[in-house]
Amino acid sequence: MKIEIWSDIMCPFCYIGKRQLESALAQFPNNEFEIEWKSFQLDPTITPQSGKDVYTFLAERKGMSVEQSIEMHKGVTERAKSVGLDYHFEKAVISNSLEAHRIIQLAKTKKLGDAMEEIFFKAYFTEGRDLNDGPTLIELAYKAGIDQNEVLELLKNENQFLKEVQDDIAEAQEIGVQGVPFFVFDRKYAVSGAQPVEAFVQTIKEVQK
Repeated sequence: MKIEIWSDIMCPFCYIGKRQLESALAQFPNNEFEIEWKSFQLDPTITPQSGKDVYTFLAERKGMSVEQSIEMHKGVTERAKSVGLDYHFEKAVISNSLEAHRIIQLAKTKKLGDAMEEIFFKAYFTEGRDLNDGPTLIELAYKAGIDQNEVLELLKNENQFLKEVQDDIAEAQEIGVQGVPFFVFDRKYAVSGAQPVEAFVQTIKEVQK
């Protein structure tokens, strides 16, 4: 079964959804699943915000107080904890996810897409790494198994794997994706959002019929 996942590595629910899906897949030990991660940018206009934390950034974007933003993020942190993830929004570095998506597209050509997604998610939400910093991106990609020189060349050439990112985003628009994570199972069924494990299990069973 092929499962395509549209996701942004700066989307907290995408990491949670990844864990929920993995828990569901573990209930089908005798089945083979092919996971393909697809690029999506929640906000392609974001620029690095030096000295500004995520709480303030979101408060300004959503027209709420910083206190309200902190409370909202606490709720997300608790939900992440319920699936074994450790979020530290106070460390998060606001950045544009395009470079990371280009590296994910490179990783996909080496069957390392899932590993790269996991490393980027953890780097952003748990470790507070700057995903617009070249040396950081090179280091993280190397951790996934990608040659450092390949990533260096990619970062030098801003068009490399750009079309693949854009094609994924365009495809999402064509099939009506309103938000991420968005999961498509064998092009038969779709699940939107970080749904409970049971929802994924039920969908897999439906596809298998």
